[in-house]
Amino acid sequence: MGASLAPLAHPAFRWLLAGRFTTIAGNAMAPIALAFAVLDLTSSITSLGIVVAARSLTNVVFLLWGGVVADRLPRHLVLAGSCAVSFASQALIAVLVLTGTASVTWFVVLSAVNGMSSAFSLPASAALVPQTVPAGLRLQANALLRLGLNSARIGGAALGGLLIAFTGPGWGLAVDALSFALAGVFFAFVRVPAAQAAAEHKPSALAELKVGWTEFVSRQWVWVVVVAFTFVNAALVGGVMVLGPVLADTTFGREMWGLILAAQTAGMVAGAFVVMRIRVRRPLLLGVACVAGFALLPVAMVVHPAPWLLLLTSFASGLGLEQFGVAWEVALQHHVPADRLARVYSYDMLGSFVAIPLAQLAIGPVSHAFGTSAALLGCAAIYLLATAGMLASRSVRSLESVPEPVR
Repeated sequence: MGASLAPLAHPAFRWLLAGRFTTIAGNAMAPIALAFAVLDLTSSITSLGIVVAARSLTNVVFLLWGGVVADRLPRHLVLAGSCAVSFASQALIAVLVLTGTASVTWFVVLSAVNGMSSAFSLPASAALVPQTVPAGLRLQANALLRLGLNSARIGGAALGGLLIAFTGPGWGLAVDALSFALAGVFFAFVRVPAAQAAAEHKPSALAELKVGWTEFVSRQWVWVVVVAFTFVNAALVGGVMVLGPVLADTTFGREMWGLILAAQTAGMVAGAFVVMRIRVRRPLLLGVACVAGFALLPVAMVVHPAPWLLLLTSFASGLGLEQFGVAWEVALQHHVPADRLARVYSYDMLGSFVAIPLAQLAIGPVSHAFGTSAALLGCAAIYLLATAGMLASRSVRSLESVPEPVR
């Protein structure tokens, strides 16, 4: 375990881990709190879809510019600024919910603001990781970071489900706001001189976007996986994450839904330990194959929505997700030049997220037209088809592991 903890010897990595841990812990409550706040106000799946789609839409719109900014400016300051905006938007929506003055319009507007701020933080935080540790420690750093973040998700989701069930969704949103304020302080202490050593003569933003696009499309394994995750994420967020709370209200309860989400994250924690302990020749191939396991949860929700089975299938899908997640992060950080990494991440995130708003808007009408069960089984089919598409690519199957990490 000593080698696995080696990244913690680097102060910049510790501050980055602390900041991301804090935001993730708060954000694990936010989707649960937001979903039930909207359902309490409107009792409408369609209204919930509109609210979450507003966040996703602005996130998609600003992602590419977020990548350019993160490659131009000190990334830790980009993260701190993003946290300040997110704190303000989440604090205001929490106050509105707690005082009973919230409306669907306010939910939509403030969710959109939060999505915009997230668009600047996502590429910056991902691209900052390899700058905080030596190249040989990237696998351990990514696995350790994801282990910490997933642990935060477990606590946040479980605590959020209980907090929201007993005190109401407004307090969950308030805790999320406070997490952004604290994380902004942590990010301000990250010091990576290389991140600030940008070229004195900078090309235009459009020229930088073109360079990022060239890097993105020049590697077939990158764009094949991103295209597949366009559909995977749409099925996950637009389907399960919207229909899950609805199913919880009519069957196993809100508290259990929080625990089910926590179980998936527990699987991801276990997956991080697996990644740090074993070495495989083609980790991306293994990770892609594990995406098929995402189908387990929606199938269980339809066939037999017993809490024990939902917890088990959620854990299994999380275990598989982590095999993919770490392999993907390390592959990008190893094969893409550091000064262009945030832009490639922004294209990755744009492609992966672009269909989410449409899915969130469509899931209400689709579930009304065909039924919740049919919609969930459709999500499961999408996971399986996306996995098959990635495995059909030779570039995905043949990408081998990076050199052995520093011991």
